[in-house]
Amino acid sequence: MRYLHTMLRVRNLDQALDFYCNKLGFKEARRRVDEKNRYTLVFLAAPEDEELVEESKRTGRDAPLVELTYNWDSEDCGEARYFGHLAYEVDDIYGLCEKLMK
Repeated sequence: MRYLHTMLRVRNLDQALDFYCNKLGFKEARRRVDEKNRYTLVFLAAPEDEELVEESKRTGRDAPLVELTYNWDSEDCGEARYFGHLAYEVDDIYGLCEKLMK
C-alpha cells in the first residue's frame, strides 16, 4: 500500500495557496481546471518531496501530495466537510477488501 494524497476542500484558492506555498513552502506539482464541472484541483508537494515530484514525472508514480479542491460555486457546507479523503494505491483492491471483510 502506498500513500498518494490527502484531499482538502478550500473556500478561497488564493488564500489556501498563499498559506501552503508562501508560508509553508509547498510547491505546486500540477493543476487541473475543469470548466464544465466548475472546479479546480491543485496538487502540492511538501518542500522535502520536490525531488519525488520530479522523479514521478519519469516513473508515473505520484509523490505524496496535498490536493486542494476549489469548487467555483460551492456553498458553505460546514467545517466538517472540508476534509475530503485520503488516497492510497494498492496492488489488489479486491484482495484487500476481502481481507478487510474477514
